[in-house]
Amino acid sequence: MSKVPEVTLIFWVIKIAATTLGETGGDTVSMSMNLGYLVGSAIFAAIFIVAVAVQIRAARFHPWLYWTTIIATTMVGTTLADFADRSLGIGYTGGSSLLFILLMASLALWYWSLGSVSVHTVSSPRAEMFYWITIMLSQTLGTALGDWTADTADLGYTGAAVVFGLLLALVAAAYFWTRISRTALFWGAFILTRPLGAVVGDFLDKPVSAGGLALSRYVASAALIMFIVACIAIFPQRAAARTVPS
Repeated sequence: MSKVPEVTLIFWVIKIAATTLGETGGDTVSMSMNLGYLVGSAIFAAIFIVAVAVQIRAARFHPWLYWTTIIATTMVGTTLADFADRSLGIGYTGGSSLLFILLMASLALWYWSLGSVSVHTVSSPRAEMFYWITIMLSQTLGTALGDWTADTADLGYTGAAVVFGLLLALVAAAYFWTRISRTALFWGAFILTRPLGAVVGDFLDKPVSAGGLALSRYVASAALIMFIVACIAIFPQRAAARTVPS
């Protein structure tokens, strides 16, 4: 069996909640705790590396371990993107462009090395390494893209959420009513859920004057954690069926 979950509706519900938690949780450490983006990135990168190592060593799919690793990627993605965009001064446009190139390069190298980027082939350590690197880059890109849409494009958090929500709806429509590659649609949806979560997270905790609700980052993060835990506990998840690249 594959080491990643079957892609179902509950998968996407938890994924969006996890990406939103990544934004509020990352901002909690870097901003509310005043540790800064660099220190926050170092903390979450260490957690991410440990989680991925445990995930790869596991003999089979474990929902709790998988989603812990996903959350780690969303948090390190938040702090890394903020560090690149703000501390390095390359801006949201520069950060989004650079991360998009890195993400496409990761997918291309994965395909060139193993012949497929389908989640159904993620069962070997090599495939898992490509999978988690690609996910981490997609989460980082999503943060930068969400900030670019809300701030640089001046759509605000709610406007950006509507844009990404509509794009996800188009991907869903393509899944049900076209023959477009399911692998391409999966990665398209996976990438788009991150900026959606980013702008929703910012909407929850940013000041009212900036278009947010000014909720406590601690409270918002705790509520999201409880929601994710409840989803994993209530809705059983199984590993995706394994296929061999042709």
